[in-house]
Amino acid sequence: MEGLIISILGLGLAVFLCGIGSSIGVGLAGQAANGVLSEDPDKFGNMLLLVALPGTQGIYGFLAGFLVILKLGLLKGEIIFPTIQQGLQILGACLPVAISGLVSAIHQGKVCTAGIAVAAKHPEASMRALIYGALVETYAVLGLVITIFLLNGIKL
Repeated sequence: MEGLIISILGLGLAVFLCGIGSSIGVGLAGQAANGVLSEDPDKFGNMLLLVALPGTQGIYGFLAGFLVILKLGLLKGEIIFPTIQQGLQILGACLPVAISGLVSAIHQGKVCTAGIAVAAKHPEASMRALIYGALVETYAVLGLVITIFLLNGIKL
């Protein structure tokens, strides 16, 4: 039973830390975009992608959590009770996406906030600003990929 609790702790960390990071990142970019929109509402389209981009880490955490739910058989009602060691392995496997998702979403929000300032003055440069934000995304994707590899390597 303890292994299951530890596994669910890993699941929760992946989902919640990525969600927290995404909400902070989207909040930062959203505040900046609303300032621009108060002056020129026609720039909504240019702002939307820059505001939404930091939200993807929350999706990565959700995906990692869903993979743990499947691994533990929680959807089928055929719950697998991992040992404490297996629970610690699942917890450890969730940490790459949890930590990289939290940190990268916040920093991506900051980069996108700066990109919104660029797009406000130079709308033709908004895609360039989006590319800078996407570069930060790389590290969240790498964290997710490592989490998936590690989860697939755990035998229950």
